Amino acid sequence: MDNKYYFRSDDKLAVFKVARAISETMESSGFKSRKNALRERSVIAMCIGTDRSTGDSLGPLVGDMLVKFKMNGVHVYGTLENPVHARNLEETLTNARILHPDAFLVAVDASLGILDHVGCISVGKGPIKPGAGLKKELPPVGDMHITGIVNTGGFMDFLVLQSTRLSVVMKMADVIARSLHMAINEYSSISVQDAYKVL
Repeated sequence: MDNKYYFRSDDKLAVFKVARAISETMESSGFKSRKNALRERSVIAMCIGTDRSTGDSLGPLVGDMLVKFKMNGVHVYGTLENPVHARNLEETLTNARILHPDAFLVAVDASLGILDHVGCISVGKGPIKPGAGLKKELPPVGDMHITGIVNTGGFMDFLVLQSTRLSVVMKMADVIARSLHMAINEYSSISVQDAYKVL
């Protein structure tokens, strides 16, 4: 499955399963070892999408939820009020890299897929190509990526995104945000434990 995990968002244990996959992927993607990770390297959550399309609002919804967690060392780009989309992605990416040059970048985006995968969250190593489904040429984003498959793709993708059910998107956004929070907290708490050991 080319280092990609798929999880159903309606699974009762989805948050734990996705969090574990995020942790494992962060580690295998070079986010140092779990020891000292967050003290040495911050995280950028690049939540891509727009609030003007139901299907494409997954990223900004996740961004809004992550901002509320107020996590130390985590820089969130892309919220409902300030979305990161096709028009400003390159500029936002450049600015984020200048401000946080060594940060580990997690890309979050909606995607279209096969019918069996609708409602699934995928976690994988390496970057994603945002806008590929809509034939847009955008730069690859992320040291790792998390995508929510919001609908089926292949025909009239723009209209499909517009007519995606908000409940499907909200459920996935909630699972992704809580999973990221859990995975990053795991690193933070290990760092805190290490700090106590040093003292």
